[in-house]
Amino acid sequence: MRVGFGLGSNIGDKPVNIKRALRLIEERGIADLAAVSRIYRTPPWGVPDQGDFANACAIGDTAMSPYELLAAVKKIEADMGREPTRRWGPRLIDVDILFLGDHTLDDPELTLPHKELFGRGFVLMPLAEIAPDLVLDGVAVAQALESVDTAGVRPWAEG
Repeated sequence: MRVGFGLGSNIGDKPVNIKRALRLIEERGIADLAAVSRIYRTPPWGVPDQGDFANACAIGDTAMSPYELLAAVKKIEADMGREPTRRWGPRLIDVDILFLGDHTLDDPELTLPHKELFGRGFVLMPLAEIAPDLVLDGVAVAQALESVDTAGVRPWAEG
């Protein structure tokens, strides 16, 4: 089943954290990644008094159910050293499930497609890069990107 991930980090070596999480997704058999976006530098969202984030998206295929997938990505976050923090606060790594096939879920543990996906330029920009024709819940990702704020979202300059 097709799955989309959104990844973010704003503690430590942010691009390295994202690359490590992507490697763990594949190494642990969580998903076979077919496309990975560039890494983007983005201003903090929700809580502005923190460092910039590195963000990326990936799309692949998985055999896991929604809750198996959720447990697997939460384990990656914990294994990498993510500490509990305030909502939208600093984090070593964040791995969000953006969508899983055509599953729609709305409960406190997991919402599919991700409930804030269509309002976040830092997710839509890398997602549109790797899946410009993707339509989720009747909304075209490329079209949604045109209607959100992408100020400050730019490719990460390596080096």
